[in-house]
Amino acid sequence: MSNIRFEQIEGKSLGFYTLVAGLGILVLAALGSVYYMEHHGHFVTGMSNRIVWGVPHVFALFLIVAASGALNVASISSVFNKKLYKPLSRLSGLVALSLLAGGLMVLVLDLGRPDRLIVAMTEYNFKSIFAWNIILYNGFFVVVAVYLWMMFERRMNKFSHTAGLVAFSWRLILTTGTGSIFGFLVARQAYDAVIMAPMFIIMSFAFGLAFFILILMASYQWTNRPLGDVVVNRLSNLLGVFVAAVMYFVAVYHLGNLYLAENTGVENFILFDGGIYTKLFWYGQIILGGLIPMALIYHPATKGNRSMLGLASVLIIIGGFIQLYVIIIGGQAYPMALFPGKEILEGYGGVAQYSASLPEISLGIGGIALAIIAVTFLVKFLAFLPESLADDVADPHYKG
Repeated sequence: MSNIRFEQIEGKSLGFYTLVAGLGILVLAALGSVYYMEHHGHFVTGMSNRIVWGVPHVFALFLIVAASGALNVASISSVFNKKLYKPLSRLSGLVALSLLAGGLMVLVLDLGRPDRLIVAMTEYNFKSIFAWNIILYNGFFVVVAVYLWMMFERRMNKFSHTAGLVAFSWRLILTTGTGSIFGFLVARQAYDAVIMAPMFIIMSFAFGLAFFILILMASYQWTNRPLGDVVVNRLSNLLGVFVAAVMYFVAVYHLGNLYLAENTGVENFILFDGGIYTKLFWYGQIILGGLIPMALIYHPATKGNRSMLGLASVLIIIGGFIQLYVIIIGGQAYPMALFPGKEILEGYGGVAQYSASLPEISLGIGGIALAIIAVTFLVKFLAFLPESLADDVADPHYKG
């Protein structure tokens, strides 16, 4: 790998400044939305005392989960010593940190009282999974930053394997903690399942890699740098495996719930008669975000086609967002069993209604924009991208 040279992008074209300006407008719109919601109160959103986690929470958790998965490429290189992935490690760490920053921006600004985060950071309740996640998110920044430093600093390269192992372990714990937020919420029948933790881990692999592939291909396409088929095809196959694994865990989760009589109601709600949530589950999550991407990746007519891989990655991201929407919003919409065996005639009975407001959507999109703008700026000022990823450069076993 001694022939790999890392260089910044020039970043002086009209397209570069247009991209930065467009992303900046989205971030400013998100901040304006936050001011509007804070000034008028959260009644201007679609949230209520039954739907307390709205679309911003879906965006935030989606970006946090994807951040963990985006580091997978670096982990494969450092932990499992796969040399083909080594040139991609720096970009992998950058994308991971950027996605986490975007997700935490949305999460913090959606709290209603962002200043209360100071309390969460200074007074820990170690019996709360939310308190543990504060530690895990902050620790992820530190661990990955140190990992990147050891990749950049030639004198520290010998420690990159150890740092990579720590980062790999930390991100697995982080995603386990995020999934456990739902797995430990026994009051919600749609959440109460330990399989949520490993399912969130494999979801992170798929969503994060889809983001990484799009950023990688766009970076090399827009800067006219060589990107060989070996790297792209390897990432494509890996993405297909992760998508298949996500669908397997989803199937196990729902089949397991159907087996338990107490969860029959919520499963019928999500799978068969939940209105918009059922449609989103089957058409958005399963077909659009699962079956179609797998067909694009593995079908002989589209396999190896970069445009189709890009489309598959976009669909996986959309499907992943829909999956979290169904889990988070759908899980809250289904009524809680406050009095088992009894029917509630008023108040909390029936399915809760939710419709996302424009400020909520704007805040979530702003988080994605912040993540992309962070990557865009940092590849301009620091050498995250290899000058070439042509097959004869990236593949140590290339024979022409």
